[in-house]
Amino acid sequence: MATIYPFRALRPVPKLAAQVASVPYDVVNCDEAAKLAFNNPYSFLHVTRPEIDLATDIDPHSEAVYKKGAQALTALRDNHILIQDEQPCLYAYQLIMGSHKQTGVVLCAAVSDYEQNIIRKHEFTRPDKENDRVRHMQALGAQTGKVFLCHKDSETIAQELKQVTANEPVYDFIAEDGVQHRLWVIDNSDSIANIVSAFAAAGDIYIADGHHRSAAAARFAQYRRVAGAVPDSQQEYERFLAVSFPASEMQILPYNRIAKDLAGMSTADFLNSVRERFIVSDSKPITTKPQQFCMYLENKWYCLEVRPGSWDDTDKVARLDVSLLQQQLLAPLLGISDPRRDQRIDFVGGIRGDAELERRVQHGWAVAFKMHPTSISDLFAIADAGCVMPPKSTWFEPKLRDGLVVHCL
Repeated sequence: MATIYPFRALRPVPKLAAQVASVPYDVVNCDEAAKLAFNNPYSFLHVTRPEIDLATDIDPHSEAVYKKGAQALTALRDNHILIQDEQPCLYAYQLIMGSHKQTGVVLCAAVSDYEQNIIRKHEFTRPDKENDRVRHMQALGAQTGKVFLCHKDSETIAQELKQVTANEPVYDFIAEDGVQHRLWVIDNSDSIANIVSAFAAAGDIYIADGHHRSAAAARFAQYRRVAGAVPDSQQEYERFLAVSFPASEMQILPYNRIAKDLAGMSTADFLNSVRERFIVSDSKPITTKPQQFCMYLENKWYCLEVRPGSWDDTDKVARLDVSLLQQQLLAPLLGISDPRRDQRIDFVGGIRGDAELERRVQHGWAVAFKMHPTSISDLFAIADAGCVMPPKSTWFEPKLRDGLVVHCL
């Protein structure tokens, strides 16, 4: 049973919402963030990537960077760019990308639910990334990035969101990537109570993206607890900022792979080795299907199908397409045994399309693989089993924007 909480969001005045909203801190590097925030003093990147306002050679994890981020958040508050709601609310957040639309609930989740695996995980986390987010929270006294959650479909939640979104949103803008962002305030006490109860009845919820942010929130809460004390659910530090979307509205795109070289093989030898392991055809299907990859090699597309019986279908992780490519091609043929650390492999989000795979191969990489996207049901099954997905298994689109709601600790 998941427990969610309304909260007093710190959020932009409506006329400046589009200027404040920024891409998440971890999808851009420093140079990209600086360009996006250039000539825009309201950009939330000044809060989440504050190194853009300091010397170019500064260590992004230095104390000065976190202090600068805190100063930027304070300035937005002092200048009344961000104003905190007077009463705890929930928020409806809608993303529209082309014909795809998804509507979720911005909420505070319980750290205790994360610790007890009611909020389910499917990825390992890195201590250095956790440390960064903990220090950011400590410096700002706030959580600025939303954990992207997914809940099983609930008629009650859907009906409440339908009623709320029938009204005019407080924010409605189209970002530079073409995605429309709309947000409504849910301040009706009956609606809040219904949604809170519906989440409790819906069962476990799942982290789609944001494992480091949620892990860091749990560590932050542990630091704030008095030694030996029972966690106090009424404390804001025992909660973390999140938005949860229904499973039926989630859109997962493939997370494609490219390899730097052919491990010393000629193109002909490599292709012969691939044909020994896969059913290969000289074509690229319009749409992929499970146990099928598209391979781009020397300006030509191929279709690779995994041979029946060559994997254990009862193993929830091993049967994933990203696992099959890793186990049957990347490791045995190209010697890429650790895709987390091997510099000979890179990952390309499906939003970039086939043209980006072709471009990368034409500019120095040896071979590209277009994947079939991991399903949300596979994500649920792996999380329920307490297993971990291979790295870069899912690419969720559209992406959330930071700065529209902030959780003050």
